Amino acid sequence: MTEKPQGVEPSDDSNADEAVLKAAEEALKGASAEGTDDLAAAKRELAERTADLQRLQAEYQNYRKRVERDRLTVREIAVSNILESLIPVLDDIGRAREHGEVTGGFKSVSDNLETVVAKLGLQQFGKEGEPFDPNLHEALMHSYSSEVTEDTCVQVLQPGYRIGERIIRPAMVAVAEPQPGTQSTGGPDSEAPEADGASEN
Repeated sequence: MTEKPQGVEPSDDSNADEAVLKAAEEALKGASAEGTDDLAAAKRELAERTADLQRLQAEYQNYRKRVERDRLTVREIAVSNILESLIPVLDDIGRAREHGEVTGGFKSVSDNLETVVAKLGLQQFGKEGEPFDPNLHEALMHSYSSEVTEDTCVQVLQPGYRIGERIIRPAMVAVAEPQPGTQSTGGPDSEAPEADGASEN
């Protein structure tokens, strides 16, 4: 039996193996390149779909906020219109109360009505003695007084009403201004006679 020399292999088999390995490597490189292109394309498409979804979600959120804002505005307008129509009734109740006519069952009804309109946001304002504010008050009468140091509401002829910061009706008031010439009292000239008298003693 003849033995093959050690370390020597047939040249045909070696060439065939190398060719197979090269072909496999090229196939893997091609597949890898195609896979990379497919992966990049998939990532781009995913980014586009994600951006579309985010844009759609933002538009929906804005739509919901706009609808909620419009709904609140419509409600405020409706409540405001109802409260404005009740102001003459509140005026009548106020006048009846001033004359002592709010008694018995009518007192309960009037108290409940005033509680309900207050819960709906209607606020009454205008009190005697508060400073005159042309944004809140409408002066129907004018006078001078030595008892005030600034323009002051000395009589409330009709209370004002507001809802939040919105003035529904200004308060109708009588205004008193400081008496002309009274602001100069207490100045340095008024103390001069006392100083002269002190120097004579």
